[in-house]
Amino acid sequence: MRDMKYLSLDQDEAQLLKSFDAGEWQIVVDSEAEIIRLRQIARETLNKNVNVNIRLSRRDVSLLKAKAARAGLPYQTLIGASLHQLANKTEQIQFV
Repeated sequence: MRDMKYLSLDQDEAQLLKSFDAGEWQIVVDSEAEIIRLRQIARETLNKNVNVNIRLSRRDVSLLKAKAARAGLPYQTLIGASLHQLANKTEQIQFV
């Protein structure tokens, strides 16, 4: 790792620097095309154009609202973010 005695890095910055120094980063040959591709992915991810109605127990909604309040989020946002994470999870989900 480089001599960083004059810089103070937070945990994320230190992890990025370690990754870079380990040679884990790759050069993007066609950066303009990659930027366009990633913008499209972001647009599709953020585009919320489907409404879903579900029935939840009062207890679950109360717990979700409390968790959202602690996070400083509207509870609908917390539910949407949780479903997004679940939908994009790569490993198998176990239902018991």
